[in-house]
Amino acid sequence: MIKKAKFKQQEKRYRINARIFASPLRVLDVEGKQIGVISKDEALKLAQEQELDLVEIAPTAKPPVAKLIDFNKFLYQQAKKKQEEKKKAKNSETKEIRLGPFMSDNDLQVMIRRGREFLESGDKIRLVVRFRGRQITRSEFGKGIINKVVEALADISKIDREPHFEGRQMIAMLSVEKGKKHEDEDPQPSSEPAGEQKE
Repeated sequence: MIKKAKFKQQEKRYRINARIFASPLRVLDVEGKQIGVISKDEALKLAQEQELDLVEIAPTAKPPVAKLIDFNKFLYQQAKKKQEEKKKAKNSETKEIRLGPFMSDNDLQVMIRRGREFLESGDKIRLVVRFRGRQITRSEFGKGIINKVVEALADISKIDREPHFEGRQMIAMLSVEKGKKHEDEDPQPSSEPAGEQKE
């Protein structure tokens, strides 16, 4: 008798054992090696003999593909695979960088370095220039600060949203532009003078 698997909620996602309707099936063993195309009854008999489950893993293939495996182990492997995929596809966050319309060059360079670190980590950055009191009448200085940051980070980023006002704040959004990071990197310099090449 084929043992029953746990994880009832997830079991609905896969046809296993007697719930598989297709026949014949392309059957794989525990290691993923192909046993061959056999009838469903033969596949179920193999599963019973090895005290394993028959799990339909590719129902739309022709013929459908089923694997001999402990179903609980199969679900564990699937969950682990999803976790690894999530780690690889890290969700980007939006980091805020606060700027002043009349900040010094040293302070600005610190903020640019921080912005570069955020972008290199795959995050977006939100540039915010806050105007206090009468500073709002000199908004061109705030735009100039944002433009300096945008230009300094242009080698690895793109503008998602141009500078605009939200209340007394001027805001712009930048994100990483894939493939741009190494765009300007030169190939390894040749030791040969230009125009002279060894045979």
